[in-house]
Amino acid sequence: MIYIDYRISLDEKEIHEDFIRSSGPGGQNVNKVATAVLLRFDAGNSKSLPDDVRERLISIAGRRITKDGMLLIKAARFRTQEQNRKDAVERLADLIKKAAVPPPRPRKKTRPSKASRERRIETKHRRSETKTTRRLVIKSDE
Repeated sequence: MIYIDYRISLDEKEIHEDFIRSSGPGGQNVNKVATAVLLRFDAGNSKSLPDDVRERLISIAGRRITKDGMLLIKAARFRTQEQNRKDAVERLADLIKKAAVPPPRPRKKTRPSKASRERRIETKHRRSETKTTRRLVIKSDE
């Protein structure tokens, strides 16, 4: 079991890993050993994910998800197969954690109250009075 958070955990049978040759660092080892991991997770048909999380995961994943709902993660950052396996599983868990956060509620439009509009206008009047008293007064000689 892979625990994502308090309500979501994935069965390891839902995750399929294929090991492929890595194009990264490793010297001569690159040509001989399959150290990169291609992790496949069927997000569209997963029993472990709640429906809302599944929908958000599919939208967050972008081009990493196929038309069938299969999520593909390629991990080739490290030189060892085990480190790449852990990296791929952590990246999957991070994606699911992001999808588990519900989106913010849409804002309800509100109108200012009559009292707040009156206070605003009264403040503007007071400010205007302050500025008019500061003006230069020109005396006329009549």
